[in-house]
Amino acid sequence: MSETPVISVNEYPGGILAMDSGFVRDRMACCYLLEEKDQVAVIETGTNASAERILAVLGQRGWDVGEVPYVIVTHVHLDHAGGAGRLLQALPNATLLVHPRGARHVIDPSKLEASARRVYGDEAFDRVYGSLIPVPAARVREMADGDELRFGGRTLRFVDTPGHASHHFCIHDDRSQGWFTGDTFGLSYRELDTDRGPFVFPTTTPIDFDPHAMHTSVGKLLSAGPEWMYLTHFGRVGDVERLAAALLSGVDALVEIAERHRDADQRQRAMARDMQDWLVAAARTHGVNLPDAALLELLALDIELNSQGLDVWLTRRASA
Repeated sequence: MSETPVISVNEYPGGILAMDSGFVRDRMACCYLLEEKDQVAVIETGTNASAERILAVLGQRGWDVGEVPYVIVTHVHLDHAGGAGRLLQALPNATLLVHPRGARHVIDPSKLEASARRVYGDEAFDRVYGSLIPVPAARVREMADGDELRFGGRTLRFVDTPGHASHHFCIHDDRSQGWFTGDTFGLSYRELDTDRGPFVFPTTTPIDFDPHAMHTSVGKLLSAGPEWMYLTHFGRVGDVERLAAALLSGVDALVEIAERHRDADQRQRAMARDMQDWLVAAARTHGVNLPDAALLELLALDIELNSQGLDVWLTRRASA
């Protein structure tokens, strides 16, 4: 029998908990619980393996599986929603809230799974994600731009935020004056925090990166005057105005890297090399003092995925 993993949980004011989803490494991705007096909601499901972690934390917090009315995914990329079907099987009264463009992929995830298997290969896909489980259509609710949900003593507002993915929304929580941002507000790993605060950079993973839409979406988030951003990668960050400026500067930097290599042979490799140089330099300027090897290991997967995303963006733009 395998040992139950130690699950890192950060508790924030306003009944918000961030739990490590166990995706790839510690503190790479998290799922959130919103706790009310007599019910609890889940934001982001992670992978199939993450579902077991969510259920464990619910139990540790004293919640019955029947007390979860809502599971919310910001978009249907597999590190955010791959475990939706598995989790819904264990939560008998829960409805899955999803972007209208993503609903069909959780109801029938076969195309999503086939596409990911082509990218990762069957062995790696099975190891990281496992087979995706469909969510019955009757248990899926599409949340359109501007829709609101009253949940206990808080109002959650759903806002369409493309740029990272066309099937992406962010969720504003009026109690915490914060946004659950999925990947729209980039990546901010706690290992990169310094006395200057959090470090943030954009994610351009395949296949829907759109820099103009990303600028617009971040503007939507800022227009609400938020105090906090609740990132899936990883946890709560403040200092919102500074981070937003750094994030959008990073979007522009990645576009410049892509433009520089758009006609190059092996352009993805060239973009990854320049992206690594840019990210390391930015982290050092921010005061990150991790050894080079540790810093590169921390950033390696994102550099690979971001270079793939830029390559797809260049191809789609050229064929438009």
